Amino acid sequence: MGKPFNYGGQAVIEGVMMRGSRTLAVALRHPDGHVIVETEPLNEALYRGPISRIPFLRGLLMLWDALGLGMKALMMSADVAAGEEVSFSGPVSWGMSLLGIGLGVGLFMVLPSFLVGLLAPHIPSEWLSSLLEGGVRLLLIVGYIWAVGYLPDIRRVFAYHGAEHKTINAYEAGAELTVEDVRPFPTAHARCGTAFLLTLVVLTILIFAPFDQPSLIWRVLSRIVLLPVITGVAYEILRLTARLADRPWMRVLIAPNLALQRLTTREPDNGMLEVAIAALKAVLTDEGVVASEVA
Repeated sequence: MGKPFNYGGQAVIEGVMMRGSRTLAVALRHPDGHVIVETEPLNEALYRGPISRIPFLRGLLMLWDALGLGMKALMMSADVAAGEEVSFSGPVSWGMSLLGIGLGVGLFMVLPSFLVGLLAPHIPSEWLSSLLEGGVRLLLIVGYIWAVGYLPDIRRVFAYHGAEHKTINAYEAGAELTVEDVRPFPTAHARCGTAFLLTLVVLTILIFAPFDQPSLIWRVLSRIVLLPVITGVAYEILRLTARLADRPWMRVLIAPNLALQRLTTREPDNGMLEVAIAALKAVLTDEGVVASEVA
């Protein structure tokens, strides 16, 4: 039977971050072999307050918070890998978040719009123009993920990503959180951020296609200005598809999302599964889940 809360996570350097309704936990494999687990309370107003019940707005705010938490967890994992003191805090993490957002928006939103905008006078309709823009955007995203996947360190992060998905899939299926019981579950999950990116690309095509051919400046600015709106809509769609993921017809619709995750996940080894399980158990324990469910 499914669980009432949708737990989520993120792979980091030699570790996994898991996020619940009240607690964030990061489990990391220390260079000497033991597992470090650190927890931190989440923003109560954001995750359990009225904002969490406002469609579209909640998605934008939660994704922003998730990005900041993810950057902090990533920097924490880098500290552990380098043998330094573990810390969740520091203004550098927010600076890195802003830099990451700027690079992502510039490369995957602005650049495709700019390139297609240069060709727009030679394209007969905005439908074709938007379709081409979406194709360029998807090509850049897939190409980037495919390219970095060849880096040995990133391949290990992708394997931890697979461990995170397997662990959440096992928990949601009611399986015991042991390496043996988690191992058979798939590395893909309907709520994955990779699926969110593909949903975002499709939405940009559908939202902008009905309009007349804009000027180059308006094409680029409109993508930036409306990005928060598109992000909020994409978040709600992802929630809906994840909630209905057990329906056969929905499995057909989300098949491209699951297929794309083959680029961002790898089969984890047992040590990686142990780390992911430790992170989820820390969250469940802190949030008062019955001990027998996390044994």
